[in-house]
Amino acid sequence: MAENTLAFIQINGINTAEVVRGDGDPILFLHGWGADSSLILPLADQLIPLGYRAYIPDLPGFGQTDEPPTAWTIFDYVDFVLAYLDYHQLEQVVLFGHSFGGRLGLILGAEHSRRVSKMILANAAGIRPKTPIAQQARLKTYKSIRDGLTAMGAKGLSDWLRNQYNTRYGSSDFNNTSGIMRQTFIQVINQDLLNYAERVDVSTLLFWGDQDEETPLWMGETLEKTIPDAGLVVLEGTGHYSYIQKNVKTAQVINFFLKQNQ
Repeated sequence: MAENTLAFIQINGINTAEVVRGDGDPILFLHGWGADSSLILPLADQLIPLGYRAYIPDLPGFGQTDEPPTAWTIFDYVDFVLAYLDYHQLEQVVLFGHSFGGRLGLILGAEHSRRVSKMILANAAGIRPKTPIAQQARLKTYKSIRDGLTAMGAKGLSDWLRNQYNTRYGSSDFNNTSGIMRQTFIQVINQDLLNYAERVDVSTLLFWGDQDEETPLWMGETLEKTIPDAGLVVLEGTGHYSYIQKNVKTAQVINFFLKQNQ
C-alpha cells in the first residue's frame, strides 16, 4: 500500500484534507460516518493500478478536515461534494460511497446525475428502519419525563436524564460525537432517502455484507429493488466494511462494471 499522504485544500472556506493519486478515469470516494480517507485506501489501492485516479476527501468533521461552521444537514454535505468536484474541475466521475457516503450518493445520483457516470455503493445508509413498538414506547416515556422536568425548572436533572438515556440507548456514532457534529448526526440520521433512491438516474452497483448489523442486508435488497438500474453483490462472511474485508474481489467486480459499455 502506498503511503497515505494528505494534502490540504480550501473548499467553501473549510480546510479539507484529501488523498489524490493515480492516473486514469476519476473515481470519487466518499467514506462513512466516523471514518476518513484511510478506510478507503485499501480499496483505492487495488483500483489505481487498473487505470483510475482516486479522489478521497476527508469529509467535514472527520479525519483531518475541519468541522462545518454550523450543524449541517445531508444536503449541506452534498453541496460540499459538488464544490469539491468543481475545485478539481471534474465534470463527471465514478462515485463510490460507503455507509454515510452512500447517503450522499443516493442524493447525487438522483439530483445531480450529470456529474456521476456510474455509482458504486457499499453497505449504504439512507433507509430508516421502522422503530419497534417497545422502543417507541420507551422513547415516548423518556421525552415525557424529560420535558416535565424542564417545565418544572429542574434543567439539571433533565440534562442528567438525557445523558443517561443517550449513553444507554444511543448508537455508538451518536455517543462518539458532541457539539456541532452531534447535532449534524441527528439531522443526517433522520433523513429517509428511499424517495431519492427511486430517482437515481445512473447505473448502480451495490456491495453488501451478509453479516452487516449496522445497515442490514435487507436494506441492500430494498435499494436493489428501488434504484431503477441496480445490481447487488453480496459478500458472504463480511460485515459493515465488506469492501475492505474482500477488497481484492470488490475491486475486480468494480473494474468489470466500469469497463462495460465503454
